[in-house]
Amino acid sequence: MLLSVFQRIVCGDRIAMACCSAKRAIIAFVLDLPCDPCLQKRLSMSVVACTDLSEQHLPATLAEAAVLVLTTSSPADKCALTKLIADAWAAGRIAGVGCCPPPDRPARPEHPQLLPPKDMPKRSTGPGKGRPALIHALCHIELNAVDLAWDIVARFTDQDLPRAFYDDWVQVAVDEALHYQMLEQMLIGLGEHYGAFPAHDGLWQAAEQTAHSLSARLAIVPCTHEARGLDTTPPTLARLQAQGEQAMADALQIIYRDEITHVAAGVRWLTLVAERQGTDPAALFATELGRHYKGGLKPPFNDAARAEAGMTPAWYMPVARMDEKMAG
Repeated sequence: MLLSVFQRIVCGDRIAMACCSAKRAIIAFVLDLPCDPCLQKRLSMSVVACTDLSEQHLPATLAEAAVLVLTTSSPADKCALTKLIADAWAAGRIAGVGCCPPPDRPARPEHPQLLPPKDMPKRSTGPGKGRPALIHALCHIELNAVDLAWDIVARFTDQDLPRAFYDDWVQVAVDEALHYQMLEQMLIGLGEHYGAFPAHDGLWQAAEQTAHSLSARLAIVPCTHEARGLDTTPPTLARLQAQGEQAMADALQIIYRDEITHVAAGVRWLTLVAERQGTDPAALFATELGRHYKGGLKPPFNDAARAEAGMTPAWYMPVARMDEKMAG
């Protein structure tokens, strides 16, 4: 019972949102108890996340550093740690990948409230009350994306992956953290803050459903969810520009360009997994999509952006919704 309670500290439960001084006192007590070594490691890293954010406190391996981000509830600290870890990894101050199993769920602040998608407030690209809700929703997506990038770093260390794999996902984490910070500043400029609106948990549900398989994770997160962003962002950009919302359009343009590189990383590493399995990457994508993404992909597709990411129509047209293809 005691261990189950303290396991909640590192898995994002409300206990993890307690003030840092109280949390450190609890963890200090637990670290003196005989318990699972990995749990002790996570608890130790949780103390670091509550104290100074500097390289001298970073773990020795990339997997441990990834788990440090995942067990940090503050969005600001997640983003700051992401930059510190990325710089240390690039400079060789984090020498190896290592192994440290990630939590099932990342630590998060107490707010926003998570609702079913059908109960989410209306989002609008036009002026008015819907604009803050739209930016807040994008903030939530980007914060999830930070955690998703670090989760893939820590979760699949048993797959004998090259350093370039980790380089890619560390860079994705950096990009997503910058996106979150950029959008958060826009939200603050509108007199709001992250957590002020409810949000939904769809992206992390996709992470949970694909936690068992690298090919599933790559197929569903970068190659489906992020690729969908390539399809939907240009029309949104056009509407914003038509309404004179150039600052927000510029922000989305940055996110859009980075998303192409993120989808490209997904395609690149799913192709490697397919080659190791002796199968065609488009066929593997279709298989994983059928298992974990019901209903097929919704046209229209941004063929040019997908092609820039290395995703040809052979990947997505066979799994497009037939009714949508017929209507088109």
